[in-house]
Amino acid sequence: MHFARYPAEAMDATPEITRFAPSPTGYLHLGHARAALFAWRRARATGGRFLLRIEDVDTMRCRPEYEAALLEDLRWLGLDWDEAPRRQSAHFDEYREVLDGLAARGLVYPCFCTRADIAREMAAAGAAPQGPDGPLYPGICRDLPEAEAARRIAGGEPHALRLHMARACEAVSRPLPAYEENEGWHECRPEVFGDVVLGRKDVPVSYHLCVTHDDALQRITLVTRGDDLKPATDVHRLIQALMGWPVPRYAHHPLMRDAAGRRLAKRDGAESLRTLRGKGISAAEVRAMVEAP
Repeated sequence: MHFARYPAEAMDATPEITRFAPSPTGYLHLGHARAALFAWRRARATGGRFLLRIEDVDTMRCRPEYEAALLEDLRWLGLDWDEAPRRQSAHFDEYREVLDGLAARGLVYPCFCTRADIAREMAAAGAAPQGPDGPLYPGICRDLPEAEAARRIAGGEPHALRLHMARACEAVSRPLPAYEENEGWHECRPEVFGDVVLGRKDVPVSYHLCVTHDDALQRITLVTRGDDLKPATDVHRLIQALMGWPVPRYAHHPLMRDAAGRRLAKRDGAESLRTLRGKGISAAEVRAMVEAP
């Protein structure tokens, strides 16, 4: 695909505005340190701005003590940020406004399926199409009559809001280009994700929606993150196009991995920065450890 109308000189937007957006569901580890330093250095090297965003939309798992700890850890690493951190849990009304707007355009629909419902449907079908995040949602609730959906919502039945991917793709001009540093332009194909969830009753907004909203609001010019999130760029470009939001550039860095090659993760008990500090390892040593190759 040739993107002649997206010249290279348009990508030289400096100074850069970057962000680091951790979730306070545990203590930061070396993987977080790599992500934070990667973004911070890009901003500081260009005389730009580095922003800190707290992704705490999952109010059941996020805890104030983890947020306090991550602020302490980042300062210990020598990082500073250019304005007060944005806490996503304080802005649910903004995300709801976006969802309501998409619903008014017929681009989202309520889904009442449980995981068991979806598993049964897939088993009955014999096979499930696969997307970057795993099996695609089989569309059980996609064509529910509006009256039935409204009745079930009024009755308090738990539900998610899913993006109607086919309609959303029809609503935007194609191609959907994105620029990846060290690779160049590529065409995004969000349809391979199927009808992604944009909100639930327990977590009222998804990562896909809140991150694109906040990147636009905060005028992020360069999105930096681990390469495990690289496929998500396709969905984010679609949301940006639907909402008329500006399009940042992207730079994905390698993940930190353990001796067995597994990515570091909180749920797997990755050693925290606090633990390393307690062992006498200095901030300078940590910074050297996380330098991306």
